[in-house]
Formats: sequence, C-alpha cells, structure tokens
Amino acid sequence: MNNDDVELIKGSGNVYRDFGHANAGLEQARAIIAAKIIQTLDDRKLSTRDAEKLTGVAYTEFSRIRNAELRRFTLDRMITILGKLDEDIEVNVSFHPRPVSAQIAKTRLGV
Repeated sequence: MNNDDVELIKGSGNVYRDFGHANAGLEQARAIIAAKIIQTLDDRKLSTRDAEKLTGVAYTEFSRIRNAELRRFTLDRMITILGKLDEDIEVNVSFHPRPVSAQIAKTRLGV
C-alpha cells in the first residue's frame, strides 16, 4: 500500500455525526460523560462494586458505562451518577446552524 491509496478526511469532532447517526449530539454527550465517569473510577481505583457502595448506583450500571453500553442512559441519569461520585459538574451547550442543502435553500427562498 502506498500513500496514493490513503485518503485523509478531517472529522467534525463528533464521530457519531461523521458516521451519520441520527442523534449524534446526544450520543457524543453521553460518551463524554461516560468517559468522565470511567476516569473518576480509575483515578479513585474504584471497582464497580466499590462505586455501588459509595453511590447507591447499581454496579451493573457502572459496568454498562465501562463497556460503553450507553443507550439505556439518559443524560440526566449520567450526570446524576457523576454527581454521586462527588464530582462538580458544569455543562456548557453551544448551538451552531446546520448546513442547509442548496435544494432546501432554493425551496425556502421560492426559487
């Protein structure tokens, strides 16, 4: 394989969006919070059982988070879990307009 066979494509910063997931923003947010939960468990050397004793959150939930099985979690549930681990939480939300396809733009403008 030579360099001519490789195409480099810059990602958007959200892998879920890059792969066309319908709820890319939500999935990205869950992944970021899950990573912080995992980092906190690792930094504090907590097993899922220890985390359960500390927080009252079932060890199976920590296990799902560690295994990136996040579909069952709402954002508020994950933030609550992080808070129960005695982490201060600050959430920032930013909005950016979505690119509008040329056809949709023409339709909206009546062209």
